[in-house]
Amino acid sequence: MSKIFKPRDHSLFLKIFRGYISYVNSGLYFRKEYVEGRENVPENGTPLVVVSNHQNCLNDPLSVCLKLNDRRMNFLARANVFKVSLFNKALRAMGLLPAYRMGYEGLAEVSKNNETLDAAGDALTNGETVMLYPEGGHQDKRWLGQFKLGYLRIAFAAAEKMNFEHDVKILPSCNHYSNYFHARTDMMVKFGEPISLMPYYESYKAAPRKTMVEINKIVRNEIEQMMLHIEDLDNYNQIDFLRENEYGKNYAEKIGLRHDHLPSRLKSDKKFVKHIQNLARKYREEMNKVYEDIAELMTKYDELNVRDWLFEKNPSILGVSLYALGLFLALPLFIISIIPTAPMFIVPKIFLKKLIKDQMFVSSFNIGVSVFVTVPICLIIPAVLLWIFAGFWWGLGYALLFPLFFLIAFNYIKHFKKFKGICSFVSIKNRPVIERLRVLRKSIYNRLDEMMGRITPTSDITV
Repeated sequence: MSKIFKPRDHSLFLKIFRGYISYVNSGLYFRKEYVEGRENVPENGTPLVVVSNHQNCLNDPLSVCLKLNDRRMNFLARANVFKVSLFNKALRAMGLLPAYRMGYEGLAEVSKNNETLDAAGDALTNGETVMLYPEGGHQDKRWLGQFKLGYLRIAFAAAEKMNFEHDVKILPSCNHYSNYFHARTDMMVKFGEPISLMPYYESYKAAPRKTMVEINKIVRNEIEQMMLHIEDLDNYNQIDFLRENEYGKNYAEKIGLRHDHLPSRLKSDKKFVKHIQNLARKYREEMNKVYEDIAELMTKYDELNVRDWLFEKNPSILGVSLYALGLFLALPLFIISIIPTAPMFIVPKIFLKKLIKDQMFVSSFNIGVSVFVTVPICLIIPAVLLWIFAGFWWGLGYALLFPLFFLIAFNYIKHFKKFKGICSFVSIKNRPVIERLRVLRKSIYNRLDEMMGRITPTSDITV
């Protein structure tokens, strides 16, 4: 039977800290956040194991934690972040548990995982939630790796501690981002149907591994169906380029979906990727040539600092001049906004290249620096000082205006970078190359359109 337990309550510090992180993560870093399937999450107090794809390091568990803020969450995280004594206590207080990996901590340390697994099992028997990433590490692509069985061992061990009298549930979920690396983009968390382990208890007692393998296939398939899974890793960059740019946008419009709304775009992207991969299987030689041409197009785009949408908009010299005028008129507002927010743009850039080797840590690093360094420097300290020396209302006013300052500064910098790309596009010096790329781009898109017309209509492609 399903029993509702009484999980440990959050400490006051943890509640305040969660609220603060939510302000930075949801209020400043991401532009829009979406949650789908929230109704699938079992009642708080149900022993629950949440499993998900893992593609954006700290952002993945953080997003789920903030969306399930009524629950006592427990996460397994790489053990090396627990080495510093102060961090060790703080991380454990927030529900993080160390996972020791043979390739990083060594064989001698792996045995310590027994303590972690026991702690996770105890959390489940108290009706708390444990979140794990069965791939064992993050991916650097929109792709789902193979699942290890550790999460099911923890779940069944907890069930055994409860004498197999109470249900433990597995909740498949996925995280999806419009962009992995940039701030002010969109993200979503999607929860699938929970899987009850109680019907498997008897088969588990008779054949533990066979039962876990069977359930693991079901869970992995559920997550793969929810997320964007690009199987063709050899041509991943070309497929992702098409999906992100004007061709993917036009594809979404053709099938009646919105490219500017992340949940809708996920549906379109899944159809699009399946359609493209079907083309590659059926017309291998033709698609190989298309992929070669796309690779050339991508290289030239990067060299010239231009984007695909420019070929659709085809800006004129007059348009560039008006854009420049708008930036000039907005410059005073930008200067006012950048003065209190400058460290938020400068500090990450100083350390990012030196400290981060794995690009999938970029967003996590930016959020971490914002939480512990730049937001305290730019917002908290000035607001407190204004409150002390100028009065409460000055401090409150500054705190309320700070997000506006940040958004103005961020968008001005974004538009200035966009302006530089437009200038490169209309530059007389680059015109011969741009025209050659225009012809190549049109050829690629025409060939894709022609091949897509030969196979199953998009509406018949299941996702």
